[in-house]
Amino acid sequence: MMEHHEAIVVGGGIAGLTAAAYLARAGLDVLLLEKNAQCGGLVTTFVKDGFRFEGGVRALESAGIILPMLKELGIHLETLPSPVSVGIEDRIIHVTSQENLKDYENLLKACYSESTEDIERVIALIKRIMKDMLVLYGVDNPLFNDFRNNTSYFIRVYMPWFFKFLVTLVRINGMKIPVEVSLDRIVKDRSLRDIISQHFFRSTPTFFAMSYFYLYTDYFYPKGGVGRLTEAVLDKLLEFGGQIKTGTEITGVDAAENRLVDKDGNLYEYEQLVWAADLKTLYRITNTEGLPPESAAKIAAQKETLLAGRGTDSIFTVYLGVAAPPETFKAISNGHFFYTPSRQGLGETHRSQLRQLLQHWSTVSKDEVFAWLDEFCRLNTYEISIPVLKEPGVAPEGKTGLIVSTLFEYDLVKKVSESGWYEEFRVEVENRMIDVLSASIYPLLKDRLIFKFSTTPLTIEKLVGSSEGAIVGWSFEDPIPVTSSMLGINNAVKTAIPQVMQAGQWSYSPNGVPTAILTGKLAADALIRKRKPRSRK
Repeated sequence: MMEHHEAIVVGGGIAGLTAAAYLARAGLDVLLLEKNAQCGGLVTTFVKDGFRFEGGVRALESAGIILPMLKELGIHLETLPSPVSVGIEDRIIHVTSQENLKDYENLLKACYSESTEDIERVIALIKRIMKDMLVLYGVDNPLFNDFRNNTSYFIRVYMPWFFKFLVTLVRINGMKIPVEVSLDRIVKDRSLRDIISQHFFRSTPTFFAMSYFYLYTDYFYPKGGVGRLTEAVLDKLLEFGGQIKTGTEITGVDAAENRLVDKDGNLYEYEQLVWAADLKTLYRITNTEGLPPESAAKIAAQKETLLAGRGTDSIFTVYLGVAAPPETFKAISNGHFFYTPSRQGLGETHRSQLRQLLQHWSTVSKDEVFAWLDEFCRLNTYEISIPVLKEPGVAPEGKTGLIVSTLFEYDLVKKVSESGWYEEFRVEVENRMIDVLSASIYPLLKDRLIFKFSTTPLTIEKLVGSSEGAIVGWSFEDPIPVTSSMLGINNAVKTAIPQVMQAGQWSYSPNGVPTAILTGKLAADALIRKRKPRSRK
């Protein structure tokens, strides 16, 4: 037996949910297929022993996309502020507005007093990018506005904005060089360069990286957890008449027959398909037999390009239950905290030293790996999320849950797993992260620990199905095999496969939750425009 649907969406992350919701709203017969038992991907929330935690994303920034999307779909999502703190050693600042950039400048000058002029150049660069961010996000994304019913608003607001937007894009395209290169040009002190750049994925484009201070002021937290965003869009999809099947992993795509097969052998026929899952997987499992030779050749060429690409850095996350009241942590930071325990910076620890370990793995001992890990954890930057400081009452009384993450190399964890000591390594990373934080910002942490557990790049790869455990799509260190220009984002959802669109973190670079939502909407709009007229009965 085979199901037939006008549109099928594969992948129940936020991009796939967005695409499916818009398709269902337009009246299409749409089915969303998700390989896991629940939708959401990296936008999920869960509870353990009374402590609320986020499964992936810690907070959201609207970026002129999320809130307009919710409004357009008729979704009310109660939100809470999610202010950020930034700390180096024992110096911490709290970011509630763009004026706090001066506090950040003073923080850097206090730690690197001999680099005053270099720091001022960094701050000037951030200010310049913040002005461009004000243009980019100064209005809601035009895609989420119905101008046909509000022409005067379009003329009054969007016409003047559009010309500023084009000028801004020109400047942005001039800042695509890696942030490490940009900082190397204006900052002499290696430690200072590291302390700024190690917040980001390796070779992150300068504009994308140095806009972070603006984004800190845009963060918000849905009441009920980040996963409420997923639940709200999913509920709206069902309300519009869309269908969802979870626990359904697609293992084959017949491009000539417009047909999918899942791991249990069930068949699904589509007129149009949105692939909002791992893009490498799509091209690996697509059968082109029966297509015209020129079409099959295009698919083969695109497959070769995509399979040569790599996902960007992944993360290692430790979840902690602590027998200490929220007030203990509130006295230190806000509920979203970027903390670096040493002003020394990672230096070559995460570059040449790591490459040496990986290249000579067959002769490297555990002791050498753990020695490297000691330095990596001691010098790294941590993203710490404390849900109970964002929304009171989401941890048992007198206790606090912490989510502690750091960027981590997928290949290292993969080699450890292949060598048979993955669990030992995972526990060693957990312990070192806890030791570092106990010796610096949280002296009580180790003694008050109730429980700990962790996720690694392999966890992300397995649960989310993301190549290399990547959390924002393609690596910035290699040629990016998809669209990376804002002017070309409308084409980012196109694939070489007939009747197939793509959406999500692999369709456009750089990517995050807002961009994933945007590509989901673009893919849905493209399918709606291509919809075949229905014959009247």
